[in-house]
Amino acid sequence: MDIDAVIFDFDLTLADSSAGIIDCTQHALHEPGHDAAASEQIRPVIGLPLQAMFHALTGDDRPERADELARRFVARADEVMVASTKIYPEVPGLLARLRERGVATAIVSGKFRYRIEAILDVADLRASIDVIVGGEDVQRHKPDPERLVLALSRLEVPASFDAWSSLGKDAVRRDLGELAGIIRRRAS
Repeated sequence: MDIDAVIFDFDLTLADSSAGIIDCTQHALHEPGHDAAASEQIRPVIGLPLQAMFHALTGDDRPERADELARRFVARADEVMVASTKIYPEVPGLLARLRERGVATAIVSGKFRYRIEAILDVADLRASIDVIVGGEDVQRHKPDPERLVLALSRLEVPASFDAWSSLGKDAVRRDLGELAGIIRRRAS
């Protein structure tokens, strides 16, 4: 089968930013007189939108509280996230092979696009990715397929193409693909 495009998630697919996410989450939650969340508590919620992550960690469902914690997280991430994110060693070779074969590539992530671009710049991989759709590029987040639809549009790939992938590491991402109308069959 010819493959026209490959759409990747970023965190825990192309790169491991869990150390930075844990640092930023602990920073956001740190308040005098309160213990920070342990990394074991944070790992299971990595990948959720920040407000949902903080709700899961604190049990506090006030939107203004989640927004404040998200602001603190982002401020800390501006300081540490790029340096603390590690591209998986297989990724440069994979992206080079896709480029050699003329396969378009995209990253679709809830992480801010500007941060993904900075991480790719440090790894000298920015030119290997054709399209990046980050959290600031869309209004709706998981499980809404808006990010995938936008990436397909920017790649100029029809949403009806056959996808040979589960699109990511969990059922939520597979469901996104089905919602976007791009998965009609899955690899076994």
